[in-house]
Amino acid sequence: MNNQNTGKQGEDLAVQYLENSGYKILHRNWRYRFVEIDIIASLENIVHFIEVKTRTGSAFGQPEEAVTKKKMEQLKLGAEEFQYQNPQWKYVQFDVLAIRIFPNNQVEYWFNKDVYF
Repeated sequence: MNNQNTGKQGEDLAVQYLENSGYKILHRNWRYRFVEIDIIASLENIVHFIEVKTRTGSAFGQPEEAVTKKKMEQLKLGAEEFQYQNPQWKYVQFDVLAIRIFPNNQVEYWFNKDVYF
């Protein structure tokens, strides 16, 4: 499976996981200029900007380790624009959802909520 397929599968799994956890998905792959936010979701009057990272092996480390400071800065920039376009959202949160897909198709989730950067 190539990186693009892994990423797409991870985002599909993320949406399913979030919906099962009570989140309402507002957008997938929302774009502003050079910024893309994987998932924008809402839960209890808070808008969540969620970065999804998926790995099928450990050769490149854990998925959450791939979220760089630069990526989080881009997420923040995109979130600011989203709030400008959607001023009804007063409360925001940044989250990272790391997904590991094992060879037997077992899936492991690690949801790091309210990430500060």
